[in-house]
Amino acid sequence: MAATPASEGSATAPDSRESWLALLDQIGEDAGYFEPLGARHWAFFIDENPTLLVSFEQADDIRARPGQMPLGHDIAKEKGWSHLCLIADGDTWYRDPRVYGYFDRLVDDAFFEDFDSVLFMGAGVQGYAAAAYSVAAPGAAVLALSPRATLSPDTAGWDKRAMKSRKLDFTSRYGYAPDMVDGAGRVFILHDPEVTEDAMHAALFRGEHVTHLRCPRLGSRPDVALAHMQIVPQLAQAAMAGTLTRHSFAQLWRGRRNFGPYLRVLLTQTQAEGRLKLEKMICQNVTSRVNAPRFRKRLADILAAEAEQSLKE
Repeated sequence: MAATPASEGSATAPDSRESWLALLDQIGEDAGYFEPLGARHWAFFIDENPTLLVSFEQADDIRARPGQMPLGHDIAKEKGWSHLCLIADGDTWYRDPRVYGYFDRLVDDAFFEDFDSVLFMGAGVQGYAAAAYSVAAPGAAVLALSPRATLSPDTAGWDKRAMKSRKLDFTSRYGYAPDMVDGAGRVFILHDPEVTEDAMHAALFRGEHVTHLRCPRLGSRPDVALAHMQIVPQLAQAAMAGTLTRHSFAQLWRGRRNFGPYLRVLLTQTQAEGRLKLEKMICQNVTSRVNAPRFRKRLADILAAEAEQSLKE
């Protein structure tokens, strides 16, 4: 895109919300547009080529990133794609008539028809929005990480995590995300099956075009863990190209073997289950590959206990 790296915040990150919004406005003016959608949403578009990534992201998450640019922007820039980012100020769930109207306008203008490939992407609340608004681009792919299906009490009354958002209307336009993906191409739902609410939301996304990709032990924010594992761009590229499968995901998922938080959860669970032999094998495997003081100490304790037991026998 036309903006220089410095203007994108890689050298001098904005020090206030106002200057950050001004930066996005400047970049949008140079290479696309930056448009407020009411008081709590913005649309940020960069026009590059006929491959379009549509990401849904929170303002605070973006500002916490190096360079203070959307994750989708960085992925799209690396791949040479166009990028449309719907930015929300907090957990709005994108339930706003101004957002509905924006997507209506894109449909009326045949905006998505200008692109050969389109991928909608988001996580959590943003995963809900990615699925819900994908209906505006029939045939698009969807990559949703721990997405919510709805917060309507009639359907998801068991999810008590966002009680204040229950007052929002999830029954009108762009409402029930699993229905909104009926016209999508391929839909990829990533979630940790050990997070009960996320597993229940994921189960509501059904159909032959829906692929469920399980990410155990990553918790309720698999997007953060996968970003640290540096595999989100590969996931997006494979989803965009139509090559993401359970097998190809399993190959990327092997990156968890070097991801400290995942390994620590695995060790803690194994200890809690009292599976000492498996615990020893895990510690041996991890210490043979990476510098892991906690695993090294635990392995030493296990070996010492085994030696002591052998002497007693």
